[in-house]
Amino acid sequence: MDTINTLTKIVLRLYSETDGYMNDQSDVQLWYNRGYANGIVSALRSKNLFTAASLNIPLDDEELHQGQNFMEWEKAYHHGFEMGQREASEVLPA
Repeated sequence: MDTINTLTKIVLRLYSETDGYMNDQSDVQLWYNRGYANGIVSALRSKNLFTAASLNIPLDDEELHQGQNFMEWEKAYHHGFEMGQREASEVLPA
């Protein structure tokens, strides 16, 4: 459970730090970090280890960034998502 709690804290921190990220397309690090947080959420959900209610924050809709992969900020978001998902999956129980 410590791993899940740690990942949840990372998601909370990244969500706080990236609040309003969609209004700043020049800061691709914000977009990467938001994608990373959502990738962690995706990994937790895939193992039924996550509920949005446990965070008390509204999560981004999973379809929010579909079809925009050609923009630089979107590339950063999707790369962050993939990395967050992969790295969280590596430390979660099977």
